[in-house]
Amino acid sequence: MNTGTLTVLFEDPFWIGLFEVTDHEGLHVCKVIFGAEPTEKEVMEFVDKNWHRLQFSQAMDVAPTTEIRKNPKRQLREAKKQMQLRGIGTKSQQALKLQQEQNKMERKQQSKAEREAEKQRQFDLRQAKKKEKHKGH
Repeated sequence: MNTGTLTVLFEDPFWIGLFEVTDHEGLHVCKVIFGAEPTEKEVMEFVDKNWHRLQFSQAMDVAPTTEIRKNPKRQLREAKKQMQLRGIGTKSQQALKLQQEQNKMERKQQSKAEREAEKQRQFDLRQAKKKEKHKGH
């Protein structure tokens, strides 16, 4: 069973969207920065156009929850209450932190490879220049 939620909240100085998807692997999280406060229409258009581009974090284990049928009015009250709290769950924070760390490691590896490639290119240029000098005219 796949379930997903989107929470739009203000995280100074921008409005962000927090996508949470729970599937058989666990909880996946993705954070998107909107900038100015988005309208419902803008959020729906964003989801329609960019859903396939979202980069979700690795799956985190979550305790299985059994879905209990609730009174619709109670569900509405709880939804309003959550809208007022506007907090990020700790599981979501952990998943976002894990994703940030992974992105950081990938960037480090990529920049190191680029630096090494540039050093090798410079070395090859110097070697070619030396050979050219020794060949004569």
